[in-house]
Amino acid sequence: MMITKMSLPRRTFLRGLGAAVALPLLDAMVPAASAMAGTAAAPVRRFGVLYVPNGMSMDYWTPTGAGASLELSPILKPLAPFRERVLVLSGLDVPTGKGSHSRASTTFLTGIPPKIAPGGNGLAGTSIDQLVAKQFGEHTQLPSLELGLDNLDAAGICDGNPCIMGNTISWHSPSLPQPMENNPRAVFERLFGDVGSTDAAARRAHMEQDRSILDSVLEEATSLQQRLGPGDRSRLTEYLDGVRDIETRIQKAEAQSTREMPVVSQPAGIPASFDEHAKLMLDLQVLAYQADLTRVGTFMFGREFTGRTYPEIGVAESHHPLSHHEGDPAKLALLARINTYHVSLFAYYLQKLRATPDGDGSLLDHVLLMYGAGMSDSNAHAQNNIPVLLVGGPAQQVAGGRHLKYTGDSSANLLVSVMDKLGVPVARVGTSQHELDIDRLSGL
Repeated sequence: MMITKMSLPRRTFLRGLGAAVALPLLDAMVPAASAMAGTAAAPVRRFGVLYVPNGMSMDYWTPTGAGASLELSPILKPLAPFRERVLVLSGLDVPTGKGSHSRASTTFLTGIPPKIAPGGNGLAGTSIDQLVAKQFGEHTQLPSLELGLDNLDAAGICDGNPCIMGNTISWHSPSLPQPMENNPRAVFERLFGDVGSTDAAARRAHMEQDRSILDSVLEEATSLQQRLGPGDRSRLTEYLDGVRDIETRIQKAEAQSTREMPVVSQPAGIPASFDEHAKLMLDLQVLAYQADLTRVGTFMFGREFTGRTYPEIGVAESHHPLSHHEGDPAKLALLARINTYHVSLFAYYLQKLRATPDGDGSLLDHVLLMYGAGMSDSNAHAQNNIPVLLVGGPAQQVAGGRHLKYTGDSSANLLVSVMDKLGVPVARVGTSQHELDIDRLSGL
């Protein structure tokens, strides 16, 4: 590794046996003249989407107060520490109005009702995460990263449509869905494995000894840290500690899976605890942003039609049947408990982003996040007034602390606005008619 005048290329890697560990954004990656002048490394824009299945308990979701008078609802209470970053949007309708679970996830980022092609395959539209990835991906190792928590059905019919339509929210093209990866080891290998390595046998032996990939790059890392300034040394140490922590958690999950009876619906290596699994995958997404391995990510807390139970929060009922509550107040309250739990995990993710330095601020300052579901009342398969919110940093110029209400506007119009905020303007997404005004201060 050559370092001249304390200036590093942005795409610097620490390389070891079967590993390639990208570095986070460091001040030393600024041209030497800028670094001497005290200029921080320039941040980049990022986009993330987090999706929850089976609709929402809407009375518990919808905030009171409009405009800057936003008062967080029971489901949104975990976001209180981030209230000034949160923009809640109400009254947005999906073009279909009423559909099915698989249609809900398909339209969320495409803005167009899906169709069934000859042969039973789903046809949608290109989702906005992939539109953004085509531009942002020119600068990263991975154009985008698609993560999920459920074991996904690859074939067959679910809810009257091809299962793949409910298994993902990301579409590379109208006929090519992007699969969600739910195994932390597979994600870790994708982020930090050296695809150029030819010594596969040695690498497998290295992994079987439960050694960290960081052991193989330790000498390079130590040499680099000796040449960095104090701030960069601290930042790099924190980042490498984070990588090691995640790898240790993956190894622990894999060790447990060999000792215990595996759950049939999940591959070996996935933590038995949903909470641990979710946080591990969210942490991997943070690392991917931090190392600038990708700038676009999608995350599904569950696939549509999921029957997961949540005993850790006192909900033994299966999620999908519970979402068909038939107006039963007790079932709606339990559904709201699941919805709130998902938001609490989102808050965990926001906190991790806020605690991770990036340029002159944090990762949270330099990312635009979209959170929500593709249907509102699952009992009616309703796709009007879908629950959705944005969290944006100053770089995205999305003012938070607001609740904007619309009347019959298309959710596809929001997708056009999101693209504009990300600096990738488009005239149309799906069935959109115009760009949604999300900059107004008035809620009505």
